[in-house]
Amino acid sequence: MTTVFLSGSRSVNRLDDAIRDRIRRMMDQEFAIVIGDASGADKAMQIHLAANGYRNVTVFCAGQTCRNNVGEWPTRHVEVPSSLSGRDFYTVKDKAMAGHADYGFVLWDGKSAGSINNVLELVRQGKSVVVHLSTTRNFAVVKTAEDIARLLELCDRDDYLDIARKTNLTRTMAEIGRAGQATLNL
Repeated sequence: MTTVFLSGSRSVNRLDDAIRDRIRRMMDQEFAIVIGDASGADKAMQIHLAANGYRNVTVFCAGQTCRNNVGEWPTRHVEVPSSLSGRDFYTVKDKAMAGHADYGFVLWDGKSAGSINNVLELVRQGKSVVVHLSTTRNFAVVKTAEDIARLLELCDRDDYLDIARKTNLTRTMAEIGRAGQATLNL
């Protein structure tokens, strides 16, 4: 069964028709959905999935408490070292989700390092990602380091530098090389 990792920026809290249509296609194909528990895009997508009565969802949570589980779906609690906090704390959960999924679907605001980190992790694992950029309302298929570079060209300079610092972008891009796989038809 195909599993898709849904994630996105916390600033994205509404789904437009194009996003809802992509998620509907996942439901129509009965894909397994893994999703985080953050406010913003995670919660907005959870609300949409629950409103449609979709049950093939697992909510991943860092530590023992889920922040959001709108559909009361099964959960997977990812153990996180107590020494971690902030973004590093939640990155452990996101890496587990990327490892569990076959593909990614990311709603990105053009600024969030966490969302790009999910894209980087999926591509590093040879998985393709459909990214919806909220600033342009366009979708991009990301399978390679070159695809990531093109996506990041859409950032303003300060956002790019912040993302590069928070994600160790140079090192990560070198690790990725030309990883990729077949495109998910959403």
